[in-house]
Amino acid sequence: MRGELLGVERRRFWRDEDKLEIVMSVGAGGATVTQVAQRHEITRQQIYAWRHELKKKGIWSPDAGALFYPLDIPVAAGVPVALHPTAEASPPSVVELRLNGGRSLRFDSTVDPAVLTALIRAVDAA
Repeated sequence: MRGELLGVERRRFWRDEDKLEIVMSVGAGGATVTQVAQRHEITRQQIYAWRHELKKKGIWSPDAGALFYPLDIPVAAGVPVALHPTAEASPPSVVELRLNGGRSLRFDSTVDPAVLTALIRAVDAA
């Protein structure tokens, strides 16, 4: 059996900043792990390993790209009051609320505040 050398094997060294940029590009513009890996000529597993490594170092958090919006719910006598809808209502969107103990609650943005309060209390009590 005859072997043929096709080229010099290369071993690249990545700085943490480069790894973080690559890991954070997953999901940006709908990019999948496979697409990002192909774009940077690395394996999918390498991205998952970098995620684990950067998370362990405290450099990356799964919530790093999360957007948080202030929630202003008027309260009268301890009970949330429903806001009157405006004429130009925005389309409903999915909201994720992170609670203590690693729990999260996903709900539609049009959910009634009283119902939301009851849900949060039920999840906290569980």
